[in-house]
Amino acid sequence: MVRSPGELVELKNSETFNGHLVACDNYMNITLRDVYQTSAVRISGEQFWKMPEVYIKGSTIKYCRVVDTLIDTVREAEEHARKQRQQAANHGHRGRNDAHRGRGHRGNRTRT
Repeated sequence: MVRSPGELVELKNSETFNGHLVACDNYMNITLRDVYQTSAVRISGEQFWKMPEVYIKGSTIKYCRVVDTLIDTVREAEEHARKQRQQAANHGHRGRNDAHRGRGHRGNRTRT
């Protein structure tokens, strides 16, 4: 589990959440820990709530600010995974350095 220093998430209804990013998926659903929520309605000053953990549905997010070091970490992890996939693809050859050769055309050739 990777814990980041802190993120700001603003929802479409103008509520904001500040906390540590715990998880995020492809639909931008986010889980934050040690969260401070700021209300959207500001009658007499701002209202704050502290919560141990919050799950935010991605379709409600308007804005998300993450720390630059987190973005760099993700880029490095993607680059490392890409290099590993390339190395695995290069080591899958079956003799004579030809990846597509396999066992030849056994049984598929017509004899003349």
